[in-house]
Amino acid sequence: MLNVDDIDLHYGAAQALRGVSVTAEIGEISCVLGRNGVGKTSLLRAIVGQKPISRGTVTWEGHDLAGTAPYDRARAGIAFVPQGREIFPLLSVEENLQTGFAALPRAQRYVPDEVYDLFPVLKDMLRRRGGDLSGGQQQQLAIGRALVTRPRLLVLDEPTEGIQPSIIKDIGRALEFLRAKGTMAILLVEQYFDFARDLADRYTVLDRGEVVIAGPKAEVDPEAVRARIAV
Repeated sequence: MLNVDDIDLHYGAAQALRGVSVTAEIGEISCVLGRNGVGKTSLLRAIVGQKPISRGTVTWEGHDLAGTAPYDRARAGIAFVPQGREIFPLLSVEENLQTGFAALPRAQRYVPDEVYDLFPVLKDMLRRRGGDLSGGQQQQLAIGRALVTRPRLLVLDEPTEGIQPSIIKDIGRALEFLRAKGTMAILLVEQYFDFARDLADRYTVLDRGEVVIAGPKAEVDPEAVRARIAV
């Protein structure tokens, strides 16, 4: 279980997060929603170790992650799919997937069949350069690369951004499959409410760096959530 408790985060004098708390449990999808600039990506950076917090705690599987480097968090089972995908454009699809090996012991340095089952296009394009793929295919590659690390926490930052509807559906089906396996927690940051609504087990809505709505899906008014994230 991931437990983010009452964290603050600053960029110099500017405060990006104020007392934010979020949880993500094995076998569930927790969705963080909000407009642009409300602190969603800052929250993920705090979780994966890219940005230090100034107050509060981030714990994973009972361990306080304070001072833990991003690569050590990856070895602890936390995988991050960043906004913009950040694949390596000059490497092949296969080589991009293999970059996930860095967090693994030698015996696990292979691409699980499950990655190709979820995203068959990756197997068809193994020799193609990552930069030659469409935006949607690159998003599938970024998720596949994260899954190569055998995560127990999968963190995704707006995976539907700029993606065609057919691939959005493929990503949704993949996340539903991963949840149903019951071996990982999934933390999903989204602006696309309909996608989040279909997947979420619990919501956290941010506004101006603070949590304004939070709770299990059954206890949260979807129209209140929609109103908070409408542009």
